[in-house]
Amino acid sequence: MRPDTLSVILRSASFIALFQAAGMAIFIAMFGRTLDVSLSPMRRITQLAAITAAALLAGQYALEAARMADDMAGMLDPSLQMMAMHSMRSVVLTLRLCGLVLIAMTIGRRDNIGTTLSVMGAAIVVASFMLTGHTAASPLRWGLAPLLTIHVIIVAFWFGALVPLYLVCRRETPFIAGQVTEEFSKVALWLVPGILVAGFLMGLGLVRHLSEFRSGYGISLLAKFLGFLFLMVLAALNKWRLGPAIAAGDARTLKAFCRSLGFEYALIAAVLSITAVMTTLYSPEP
Repeated sequence: MRPDTLSVILRSASFIALFQAAGMAIFIAMFGRTLDVSLSPMRRITQLAAITAAALLAGQYALEAARMADDMAGMLDPSLQMMAMHSMRSVVLTLRLCGLVLIAMTIGRRDNIGTTLSVMGAAIVVASFMLTGHTAASPLRWGLAPLLTIHVIIVAFWFGALVPLYLVCRRETPFIAGQVTEEFSKVALWLVPGILVAGFLMGLGLVRHLSEFRSGYGISLLAKFLGFLFLMVLAALNKWRLGPAIAAGDARTLKAFCRSLGFEYALIAAVLSITAVMTTLYSPEP
């Protein structure tokens, strides 16, 4: 298997685990006090996601020398490994590992200190995205970096909430499930559209010619936009139809809501995989 192909696979998996861990830490901090029986498994899943993400990131970083050589044998080249060690990727890796370790070590605590530290870990993970990728290399990076931060933190909040919401609907009483779903929907109503707005503005800064949409980068960007657009439809369905029914105590609606959460999870995971392909193989420059 070519190093680039393996790197894309590891990056895709690491994005999913990383956003899962960071987003669930944020969800627990925001809604954990309302929960009962679902909180303990939620914490365990968050910890597992953080550990998994750390392992995947380490594996992805180990491949950087192989990518430079375009051959797996590059992993054994000390000079290439030294170049990778002194690149910005090593700084990003260090930040992400620090954030993930902080989440894994503190998410099990049931006090305010544990909650604060786990959210700090999530914040470190989110901040690391400002130092890498196409926005960091752009001349407009000082304007694009804040947009990327908004984009990433909302995606983490949304993606990280899907598994917790599923657990809440499956394990909590209909009253608690309805209450948490309603509270989440109120926050998501204002935050989630920011994904499209920030993504659109970043696209304007990165794509300078319409002809670029025929390139691999442009096609991937359009695929991401369409994916998030469809997610908006699912989010609207949850907010205006399923959410109110659950809040009213309609237990039958919970099954439809859980199916919708599954669709959202799969779609966001696909978008994260597209992002991994974009950031590994393509560039917005013609």
